[in-house]
Amino acid sequence: MPKGLLLAAFDFSTAHEDEFHAWYDTEHVPERLRVPGFLNAERWIDTANPKIAIATYDVESTGVFDSPAYRAVGGANGTPWTKRVTTMANRLMRFVGDQVKPGDLVAPSGAGALLMASMNVDAAVEPEFNEWYNTEHLPLLGAVPGVLAARRFQRSDTESERKFVALYHMKDVEVSRSDAWSKAANTPWTEKMRPHFKDAMVLRLNRYQRRG
Repeated sequence: MPKGLLLAAFDFSTAHEDEFHAWYDTEHVPERLRVPGFLNAERWIDTANPKIAIATYDVESTGVFDSPAYRAVGGANGTPWTKRVTTMANRLMRFVGDQVKPGDLVAPSGAGALLMASMNVDAAVEPEFNEWYNTEHLPLLGAVPGVLAARRFQRSDTESERKFVALYHMKDVEVSRSDAWSKAANTPWTEKMRPHFKDAMVLRLNRYQRRG
């Protein structure tokens, strides 16, 4: 069974920054990590807009989200603090999905940065899109020096706004601006596929560092 992913992206510019981070660090992340099947939790801050934050959680499988332990803390059962903070912040996206490739890899240690690419795609070209991503795009980017892990996911629920997500853990964010990355990311096949992307969101992020 493939590993699963939970990803949440927020623009917290309309919330209190200190409270947003305190909620995540002292309540929300620990609460999730107590749920059986949650393997890790990582937080990231966008390099272009430091008011955009992403949290990623690897899970044993997406079946974790149907478990009584998760249902007890998820959705309408969120704490008053969760409801307060998430009402003030602007949710950019939430994604729950299965790891398509390689299937069983979890986030590596030592990554200082993350590139997150998410999108929908025209249904008519989805078979070729998947072939391109699995056989060319992900392997080429995963081989760029400084990339520690390259994984792609497909949504498993009906609430995720985007069907596909790829995560690239990197030594630092400059890896995604290197000539090697540009060469790998701009092949003729890639140029052919790009016009079919919908709702694309690509973020370069540094690892969040808790203050104090």
